[in-house]
Amino acid sequence: MKPAPEPDPPVVIPATESRSPLLPGAAPENHVETRVQTVTDPAPPPAVQLPQYKWYHKLAGLFAVIFCFELGVFLLVFPWASDWDLNYFSSLPLWASTIWSSPYFRGAVSGLGVLNIYVSFIEVFRLRRFSASSSSLS
Repeated sequence: MKPAPEPDPPVVIPATESRSPLLPGAAPENHVETRVQTVTDPAPPPAVQLPQYKWYHKLAGLFAVIFCFELGVFLLVFPWASDWDLNYFSSLPLWASTIWSSPYFRGAVSGLGVLNIYVSFIEVFRLRRFSASSSSLS
């Protein structure tokens, strides 16, 4: 049976001389500060385990893409259709109906549609995470 190896001795690093910070112009102190640094072997990094995705994770991602895209197209097109004024909100009091029929408000709703379409495209590229971890439907 082999005896256990002894650890490496600590390494002493000398420092430079310093002046007293409390008394400006005081004579330098003739002492040397020392620091003790021990050298050890670093621990190996832990193994990274990739998540395992099931079929319902993949299906939920696909449904999220389809829903965001359809909602985005609807919000992009519907404010400019003739049916925009045929709903409950257009029959609200005068101040609300002027906001509802304003082109700026319609543009803001269309902007939300563009944002939803953008999110759906980003989610399509994120769907690659399913194929990277497992190539089969498990």
